[in-house]
Amino acid sequence: MSDSQPRTHFGFASVPEAEKAARVADVFHSVAARYDLMNDLMSVGMHRAWKAFTVGQAALRPGMRVLDVAGGTADLAKAFAHRVGPEGEVWLTDINASMLSVGRDRMVDEGFVQPAVQCDAEKLPFPDRYFDRVSVAFGLRNMTHKDVALAEMRRVLKPGGKLLVLEFSRVWKPLQRAYDAYSFSILPKLGERVAGDAASYRYLAESIRMHPDQETLKSMMESAGLARVRFFNLTAGVVALHEGWRLD
Repeated sequence: MSDSQPRTHFGFASVPEAEKAARVADVFHSVAARYDLMNDLMSVGMHRAWKAFTVGQAALRPGMRVLDVAGGTADLAKAFAHRVGPEGEVWLTDINASMLSVGRDRMVDEGFVQPAVQCDAEKLPFPDRYFDRVSVAFGLRNMTHKDVALAEMRRVLKPGGKLLVLEFSRVWKPLQRAYDAYSFSILPKLGERVAGDAASYRYLAESIRMHPDQETLKSMMESAGLARVRFFNLTAGVVALHEGWRLD
């Protein structure tokens, strides 16, 4: 009997759609405690500059409402909270309880009493047209139905609000061979040594290759109803920041 279930990718593997969320959850449960340290090591600290650029592009003002989707350990949420001030709102969300717990604790430790909600980006539990800004950093590629998630993020934006998507992307072609060697040889070994988990970082490298490239993601955001979509290549395209506006 053939398997009639819809399938999707988990890294380079093909899996039933119904299984992907659980598999991704296992990855992040495994790495949550060492996630920030691994980010520093594997990006040589550059992830901090990528996130700082994203915060700058958000152009936040005091009193704004911000939703950080798949916000994990709260790097962006903390920076957003500084800028919107006590009269603003920053909602930290993640589908993974382990990651959300780390992020919530970090927010509280730094004096930010903001809501933290465990939820699926494809089914956001927020009203239409509520947020001034929505962000997702290094989370979109793990979502099963990226088009559904993008549509949900647009739905909760106010007219005049902006979505920011920070994600690994297609590196400049002359660097591709060196980048592949690092991703598939060095990164899993680093994951094994630091986080005790080579497989999760092998999945990371594979998931990056399966994620849409810059122009494809731009088109997906436009199809979700976002306007004035543009992207910025960071570190020769290792990462790209896409932004789009809800105008209606």
